[in-house]
Amino acid sequence: MTMLIIGLILFLGIHALTTLRGPRAALIGRLGEGGYKGLYSVVAAVGLVLIVWGFGRYRADDYVQLWIPPAALRPVAYVLMWFAFVALAATYSPAGKIKGLLHHPMLVSVKAWALAHLLANGDLGALLLFGAFLAWAVRDRITVARRGDQGARSMGVTSGDAIALVVGTIAFIAMFWLHPLLIGLPIA
Repeated sequence: MTMLIIGLILFLGIHALTTLRGPRAALIGRLGEGGYKGLYSVVAAVGLVLIVWGFGRYRADDYVQLWIPPAALRPVAYVLMWFAFVALAATYSPAGKIKGLLHHPMLVSVKAWALAHLLANGDLGALLLFGAFLAWAVRDRITVARRGDQGARSMGVTSGDAIALVVGTIAFIAMFWLHPLLIGLPIA
């Protein structure tokens, strides 16, 4: 569990740094733009590796069941995951109605992904992992709003919306096949 916690601190900590404009600017001033991006990338990568490794070790050695998620929440988790994939695809699609309505589709995607996993899992490690990501995404969205960054503007329906819906839906369907291969757990 220690590796998971250290990984979360590194990964989410470096991502939270981007919202702290003063310290971020000071670090860029000290390291230069390239040095800052390099440090950011290394810390994020190490954090991600520790999260994956730590969560795997937790599931293998220290698993603690806190509650049994109700089967009735499974469809809710599926809908949230589909929405998370569409929002993620909208992040990288041309501007459209979906991106405009969500304003910050990446943060919306992380929140939906984390909430879906909190609904579907009742163990301590999942609570820690997905709860930390949900808390970070909520905090980040509040911070972004406070500094006046309203994100993408709403437009009419565009090809970006079709791309987000198609790519997000394909990714959602692929998740049923890929999740056991990549994560080692089938989707219930």
